[in-house]
Amino acid sequence: MKLEDVLSSRLRIRIIKVLIQVGELNVSEIARRINANYKSTSMHLKILEDEGVLQHKTYGRIRLYRLNQSSPRARAVQNLVEIWEHANKGERQDYSGMSGVNF
Repeated sequence: MKLEDVLSSRLRIRIIKVLIQVGELNVSEIARRINANYKSTSMHLKILEDEGVLQHKTYGRIRLYRLNQSSPRARAVQNLVEIWEHANKGERQDYSGMSGVNF
């Protein structure tokens, strides 16, 4: 799958962002945090896992998903998200002192 296909879904990006923040979660908790249903979340998790971005551990019937730190793809996506989020925070701070400008 091409990079643009993997990153073209808002839900997949939100899944990645949640797992960067929290570390690892099960499908139900990921679905709750991204405000999506279980089936859709499972489908997106499978795509991210198939592409090597995520991995899971199984405890009985529970699967805990996390970023695959041994994958260059996962590290690249994590770096991209962290840089993007950091840059956005800086931009908001830069504009906060401007009087008379509404964003």
